[in-house]
Amino acid sequence: MRSIAIMNQKGGVGKTTTSVNLSAALAMSGKRVLLIDMDPQAHATLHLGVNADSETQNSIYDVLVDDVSLASAKTPINGNFDLVSADLDLAAAEMELSGVVGRELILRDKLKEDNASYDYLIIDCPPSLGVLTLNALVAVKEAFIPMQPHFLALHGLSKLLETIQLINKRLNPKLRVSGVVMCMYDGNARLTSEVTGDVEEFFRVQHGGATPWANAQIFKTHIRKNVRLAEAPSFGKDIFTYDPKCAGAIDYLALAEEVMNNE
Repeated sequence: MRSIAIMNQKGGVGKTTTSVNLSAALAMSGKRVLLIDMDPQAHATLHLGVNADSETQNSIYDVLVDDVSLASAKTPINGNFDLVSADLDLAAAEMELSGVVGRELILRDKLKEDNASYDYLIIDCPPSLGVLTLNALVAVKEAFIPMQPHFLALHGLSKLLETIQLINKRLNPKLRVSGVVMCMYDGNARLTSEVTGDVEEFFRVQHGGATPWANAQIFKTHIRKNVRLAEAPSFGKDIFTYDPKCAGAIDYLALAEEVMNNE
């Protein structure tokens, strides 16, 4: 199973949109996918039309804090695609887990206990570097970084990579940054191509080194600006259910194909 955390501590860069629609695209391609929503805002959960405040359904909060099984927190989205939802209670998890020994290992251990078989695990991380993101990064082998091609694209990237390197060194030696996804891409804007070039040059210089991001690739598929991607969450649908012929759907299918070709 490929395990991927999708993360960026900067909000509004397409992190949840990529988590949901890449998961849906992989499932459409015949892969079995588990998406875990680790963000207290529960945007991935709402994006897929799942009630984030349901009292009858366990969430990732219950898994982390109340020691329930991962299986009891899964919601089937379709035959190949399951979701472990989030809710607003997750915002309190940071404080409630503060005194728990090994708190950053809980999700990893819960995944080991789960008997279900998946081809892909995708984790939508919160836009912060706290205990929830730590749990995600300890539980996976890969991190994808979605970035928006504007002048702040590299702002904060060094802190993000520093965190990944620290976790790689102390908690998860298998963790690697394996991909960068350029989102909200406007091919007609000069700034877009300039910033994309800067990002590509940054990772090119790092290539072959000893860092966890030494072999990161900039995906050739760029997720274009597309209003349908912004509309889909308000209808509780992934982009393929909402508008399968729009540019956003075409781009995420191409991204999924690229991800699968790099297994």
